[in-house]
Amino acid sequence: MTTDDTRWMDVALRLGRRALGTTAENPNVGCVIVSDGRLVGVGWTQAGGRPHAETEALKMAGDKARGATAYVTLEPCAHHGQTGPCAEALVSAGIARVVSAIEDPDPRVAGGGHAILERAGVTFGSGLGAEEARRDMAGFLTRIQKNRPQVILKMAFSADGRIAAAPGKRTAISGAEAKAYVHLLRAQSNAILVGMGTVRADDPELTCRLPGLRARSPQPFVMSRHGNLPPQSHLAKRGAEVLRGSVRQVLEDLSLRGINRLMVEGGARVARSFLEAGLVDEFHLIRAPLTLGPDGVDGLDGLGLDQALPPFQLLRQEKLGSDLLTVYEARP
Repeated sequence: MTTDDTRWMDVALRLGRRALGTTAENPNVGCVIVSDGRLVGVGWTQAGGRPHAETEALKMAGDKARGATAYVTLEPCAHHGQTGPCAEALVSAGIARVVSAIEDPDPRVAGGGHAILERAGVTFGSGLGAEEARRDMAGFLTRIQKNRPQVILKMAFSADGRIAAAPGKRTAISGAEAKAYVHLLRAQSNAILVGMGTVRADDPELTCRLPGLRARSPQPFVMSRHGNLPPQSHLAKRGAEVLRGSVRQVLEDLSLRGINRLMVEGGARVARSFLEAGLVDEFHLIRAPLTLGPDGVDGLDGLGLDQALPPFQLLRQEKLGSDLLTVYEARP
């Protein structure tokens, strides 16, 4: 692999990230087609999962695809669905070389796309940008390999570890920059889940309110063993569904619905249940400088951060206005 290969794969990875949370059960793939050092086609998985990234890039490239190199963040598919296999489309277009980041673990593909390319005499290589691709497509990979969505837990704590000034009292914790970050996370998720206590205390909408991205609001769900949604709540009006059962049962249910990325926004009991079950893949913790005092609601329902964090490793940390964001990922 060359420096140019790395550069073009980076472009493909950035394109794939555009589709986070929008591709239904399909992976968010990016593809670029390069001929004689020039970019002639770009594509990413479209809303709802189709058309695929390769189809979009080939459409843009047209005749310039012949003899070109395609950089794809996931092995081109090999199965017939609503459209034909992308691997066959690349061959038919005359692509001479394919560079893919990772193999597709979907049993319908699992090396079959690369086999189609090899039989047709197309040069291919795999593994470039693999770490980034696995992180970008963790939702799809988790659902295929573990039969559950990727779980992204977001919590906003006061400096003394509280999420509200008192039980049932809606309390603003984080500032504008942190709120914008949370709304972007929502736009990048297929579904969002809270507990019934959060619904009754905060009556949240759980929409993405960033300019131009409201249509990318995730599908809302509420986790509750017994309660029903208050009929006048925002989530009832949005058609949110109440899910019963254990954390594992809920995740299996969502996996069967084709949910790749699930954002969990609390409250404290729901967050603790996911953490204690060992089913959180990323923990996005926002800490604000305000103090709420001993009457405030504990952020993890009595589970200390010193107990919650050992299964995780630090991924990144950054300031969001006056708040501090720390992102942890589950240890392999």
